[in-house]
Amino acid sequence: MASIHKDIPIDADPEEVWAAVRDFGSPHRRLAPGFVTDARLEGDARIVTFHNGTVARELKVDCDDARRRLVYAVISERVKHYNASVQVTADGEARTRMTWIVDLLPNEIAPYIAGQMDRAVLAMQKTLGRRAAQPRPM
Repeated sequence: MASIHKDIPIDADPEEVWAAVRDFGSPHRRLAPGFVTDARLEGDARIVTFHNGTVARELKVDCDDARRRLVYAVISERVKHYNASVQVTADGEARTRMTWIVDLLPNEIAPYIAGQMDRAVLAMQKTLGRRAAQPRPM
């Protein structure tokens, strides 16, 4: 199973970042506009449209406010397994460290997913941060 880790510095308050991450129905407005172009809720799932026209059904697995951690799974014929978690932690007094982990099968799609995650990271940093910084791999 492929496991992709992104350790993302964001120049913003962790509570502000968490508020955007936990808003499961609005990633196209609050988290990664431009990368995510549309989203709508259907029960515990969201239907997300990405910049390249791809549409995914993402099922919310857990949203833990105490740990500032969101977990979701992708339900698709293209992937056998796709589970993701995003955790928001303080990084100093006014910065945030966001850890985004995706575990997926088949392994062959990992390079594509990692590339898309890199694009999403840039959109998140631009949207959430006061100044963008490059993500560092874990």
